[in-house]
Amino acid sequence: MQRYFIYLAYDGTAYHGWQIQPNGASVQECLMKALSTLLRREVEVVGAGRTDAGVHASLMVAHFDSDSPLDTVFMTDKLNRLLPPDISVYRLRAVIPEAHARFDATARMYKYYVTTAKSPFNRQYRCRLFQTPDFERMNEAARTLFDYTDFTSFSKLHTDVKTNNCKIMYASWTRVDDVTWVFTIQADRFLRNMVRAIVGTLLEVGRGKLSVEGFRRVIEQKNRCRAGTSVPGNALFLVDVAYPEGLFLNEEREMKD
Repeated sequence: MQRYFIYLAYDGTAYHGWQIQPNGASVQECLMKALSTLLRREVEVVGAGRTDAGVHASLMVAHFDSDSPLDTVFMTDKLNRLLPPDISVYRLRAVIPEAHARFDATARMYKYYVTTAKSPFNRQYRCRLFQTPDFERMNEAARTLFDYTDFTSFSKLHTDVKTNNCKIMYASWTRVDDVTWVFTIQADRFLRNMVRAIVGTLLEVGRGKLSVEGFRRVIEQKNRCRAGTSVPGNALFLVDVAYPEGLFLNEEREMKD
């Protein structure tokens, strides 16, 4: 068996998230069906994470196994012909047999976009704010995230994870244009609903409803009910997943195999 990492993007608007759902379309299901059609057998696909309903990815990574080595360029083209217009495959990369798209990821990065202007063209990809918050104070609060590892306060309740500890490596608001700002956050792992809950709580800081010290207390209380309301998923994008280079087979070895 040869294992491959598949790099893809998707518009999550029409999907109930990445993970297969009993009563709704998912990105994982679409990808598995396309791969199963091409490889003429049932194919399991494991993603680097699971984005929620309506959340997008400009870069998601998943893995699957093939009975024999594949022509990665040919497969990429064939997959893109089979997949719907809102899912696109960038490339396939051969990896060592034990490589795992989820457990071997060393970092993940998300971006959340907000805008103060009404626009019919980005309404699916921006969260509209009806007043401009204090982004400087929000950045001050965001910097406190580096002082903690337990983010129970920003986790969806009753999840099946063993720990709520995460290491946040980057968290900052930056201006995109006159009416648009983006919150970028990178961590070794994320909890369910974590980014949307952090953004919602930071917006309370920006609106003057919560102080920076109050934001700290929200984290320290480890209680989801103390944090702000989660912002809508349509403005959230998974943008990067990082892995150790040692997982990947180089081109010469791929051709030999």
